[in-house]
Amino acid sequence: MSTIAMPAPDASILSRKDQIVAALAEAIGAEDVISDPVETRAYECDALTAYRCPPLAVTLPRTTEGVAAVMRVCHQMGVPVVPRGAGTSLAGGALPTADSVILGTARLRDVLEVDYPNRFIRVQTGVTNLSVSAHVDAYGFFYAPDPSSQLACAIAGNIAMNSGGAHCLKYGVTTNNLLGVRMVLADGEIVELGGAQMEAGGLDLLGLICGSEGQLAVVTEATLRILPKPEGARPVMIGYDSAEVAGQCVADIIKSGLLPVAIEYMDRPCIEVVENFAHAGYPICEALLIVEVEGSEAEIEDQLGKITAIAQALDPVEMRVSESLEESAAIWKGRKSAFGAMGQVNDYMCLDGTVPVSALPRTLRGIGDLAAEHGLRVANVFHAGDGNMHPLILYNANTAGDLERAEALGAEILRLCVEMGGCLTGEHGVGIEKRDLMGNQFSESDLEMQMQVKDVFDPNWRLNPTKVFPLPASETRRNRA
Repeated sequence: MSTIAMPAPDASILSRKDQIVAALAEAIGAEDVISDPVETRAYECDALTAYRCPPLAVTLPRTTEGVAAVMRVCHQMGVPVVPRGAGTSLAGGALPTADSVILGTARLRDVLEVDYPNRFIRVQTGVTNLSVSAHVDAYGFFYAPDPSSQLACAIAGNIAMNSGGAHCLKYGVTTNNLLGVRMVLADGEIVELGGAQMEAGGLDLLGLICGSEGQLAVVTEATLRILPKPEGARPVMIGYDSAEVAGQCVADIIKSGLLPVAIEYMDRPCIEVVENFAHAGYPICEALLIVEVEGSEAEIEDQLGKITAIAQALDPVEMRVSESLEESAAIWKGRKSAFGAMGQVNDYMCLDGTVPVSALPRTLRGIGDLAAEHGLRVANVFHAGDGNMHPLILYNANTAGDLERAEALGAEILRLCVEMGGCLTGEHGVGIEKRDLMGNQFSESDLEMQMQVKDVFDPNWRLNPTKVFPLPASETRRNRA
């Protein structure tokens, strides 16, 4: 039984299910509304599968206007709404409540506009992350944010959680590549922010929306920055017999002033599982770094020369520069497969606390000590270049008490990240997973200010309820709805 509490559903809403479903069907068409309990079970959780709750109903509108119609019905009938992209959230961001309506973006799949001279693409937010780059690839462009789930995750969820990815070290996360949005407020009003221009005037409301976890509005269309593909790119694999030394190598590379496009980290438990799954040619060692640089061949050679010199000074057990496109693809296939490969051998909880790069060696040592104290194994795979940790806490969901132990260890690791000068989340979001830890990073006045922002956008607190804020802090606001 999880230690994460959820409020009891509103009985008055449950008793009106038939009327609510009928109103939604009238608003957007019965074919885009799911209410059969057998079918709604498909939406009972996201990728944080330890927590489940079937929703009251699911809506899958096909246009911004359809989303607005759903929002108006739910506003008028007092029903909570949980926005959902592809359901790949690792923090319970799309977990429904029993009295809520899921508003899915899966049928918002159109590419609306592409402007290569001005380097932007406008899409509906149900399109997948990888499909954006695929759409512009033939013209020599790509979309930079590349979370590991990019094959499946939707732009809607990327915006909600401000997702990053392996290459965010150089190109930034979603907020650095988002130019504008079209979105629907809690009462059904349609609003546009930003646009094709590089920088919008006035208040940075776009920055407020990106990373707001569906608390403020439902984003239905997005204008995204696209970039010309580099001339070339090449990774180098660097293996060490110590996690702390690998962390020191990362810190030394960043301190030198070099800016690789990516620096990724895997430890031995992860390396062994991934290599068995993907056959990427990884050396079996205590810690593996994948450092990729890009540019012209001369630039690549110069950067790799400096990086390998830094790495060599720390006595690696193995160092290998990719010599072909096929070898580079295999290296990245292994890294992108890491989460799925680990799922073959264990249930796991994936965290995303972030620390300063200089604190990586101490943080890795601290995670190892905490894992030993709790009697659980932890595999580490993460974006080392910007200190975005991804410890995978391995447990057995069928063993009584294991989930609770994993949760307790996860909380200790996230507190450690904050103590090291970092934060609770780098890209997965708060959701329900870190909700009760917000007080470790923010003061009561900080949280009150954040909740006042939600008051403005969602005065009845019906958008993605019970997420982000500790339940006691938001109880009065939720009850007044």
